[in-house]
Amino acid sequence: MDRCVVLVDAGYLLGAAASLLAGDPSRSKVTVNHTALITALRERAEAETGLPLLRIYWFDAAPDRRPMPEHRRLRVLPRVTVRLGALTRAEGRWVQKGVDAAMHAELSELARNRACADVVLITGDGDLLPGMMTAKEHGVAVHLWALQAADGDFNQSEDLVGEADERRVLDREWIEASFSLRETTTGYPAPGSGAARHEIAKILAAPPAGPLPAGVPPVVTPAVAAAAAAGSGGAASPEEPAADGRPQPAAATLRVVPTPKDLAGRASAVSPVTPITAANGHGHAQAHAGAHANGHANGQTNGQTNGQTNGQANGHANGHAAGGPVLRWSSDRGWVDRPAPEPSVCAGDGLPTLAQLTTAEQRWADREEDITSIGGDAHEVGQVFARRWSDRLGDVEKLTVLWPDYPRIPHRVDGELLRYAARFGLLAHKDDQIDEHDRYAIRAGFWKELATRVPGGSMVVDD
Repeated sequence: MDRCVVLVDAGYLLGAAASLLAGDPSRSKVTVNHTALITALRERAEAETGLPLLRIYWFDAAPDRRPMPEHRRLRVLPRVTVRLGALTRAEGRWVQKGVDAAMHAELSELARNRACADVVLITGDGDLLPGMMTAKEHGVAVHLWALQAADGDFNQSEDLVGEADERRVLDREWIEASFSLRETTTGYPAPGSGAARHEIAKILAAPPAGPLPAGVPPVVTPAVAAAAAAGSGGAASPEEPAADGRPQPAAATLRVVPTPKDLAGRASAVSPVTPITAANGHGHAQAHAGAHANGHANGQTNGQTNGQTNGQANGHANGHAAGGPVLRWSSDRGWVDRPAPEPSVCAGDGLPTLAQLTTAEQRWADREEDITSIGGDAHEVGQVFARRWSDRLGDVEKLTVLWPDYPRIPHRVDGELLRYAARFGLLAHKDDQIDEHDRYAIRAGFWKELATRVPGGSMVVDD
């Protein structure tokens, strides 16, 4: 039939464009306007062949053959069909499986069924040579398109170039109409950098919103310890010598976050409360000892200690904490009973989630926007989520309660944000580990968007 078909090897097209524009074949270096790209391919194919377009086939790979955001956007465009192969890891790098075979099969079937008169191939892989030869045997004219190479040389198989009926090169001007360099966001630190470690320390060292559970010693910074020593008559030095002998301000030292073993060691230094001391009025524990025939005595402490006191009176003593279940932490001194830590409470925990604010109509519109407009960049995903949440909350003044807890996000909202990001293939297991870089980028995008909408937000986020 007098129609033309375009077969696109997405790996070749995107990789060659990235090499030309960014000097790096990684397709993540460029941003693609898929609507403009498909329109340009259609117009160029019809002009080159002089025939109307039947269809554009987009061949790409994805983990488990599940469509990524760009694939979902492409397949809803008119005259576009997406064919996916498998994306697997081999020898530490991602490898496509089944893409060349799918292109070969599609090309052969189109030629054998006389579905088109001309075929435009955008690929550089020599494995397509048998399919090209089969198409020519069935009377199909094969046009081979290449992208301008960064080094000015061919980036296609010489066998393909020699077998093609027509060959064209898509130059830089044509490519730049649909491709652009991806901007590097500065709202989150790069993984492994000093800034990333500083941000992690900042989050871990942030004080909890509520009071510490009773019985758990507070975390004391060196500056606070020095001030306490000075108030008690001890000689507190404002500076402490560093490893190289030079003085180092104590106030600049990072907050020390204790481990469970550290807390267990602190607890062992506190005199245990026994039924005898409680009876004499010492401490804040009340113990009720009752004699039993089997020689066991039970001691119960009030909620201020939230712990257990073990005594032995004519047998074994069992303590029951009034504050609920306890954790048993192991230390060098044996088992130490400590209360379970209370979950930290943020001021924003009382705010409704996005799901609670979204109607069925809005949910449908959101899904359409996710498929057709959202690029799937981690930073962008966080911004889109924050925009929808703040718009539907109505009164943005309510969101000002979030700033004292920055950079923490309310627990329910944070979980909802990460589940939303998972739709775009983010947070997937990469190199057998969850991608923490995506997590930081998503949350950074969330805070960046809120900072532009909520009074006083830009001051907090910029700091």
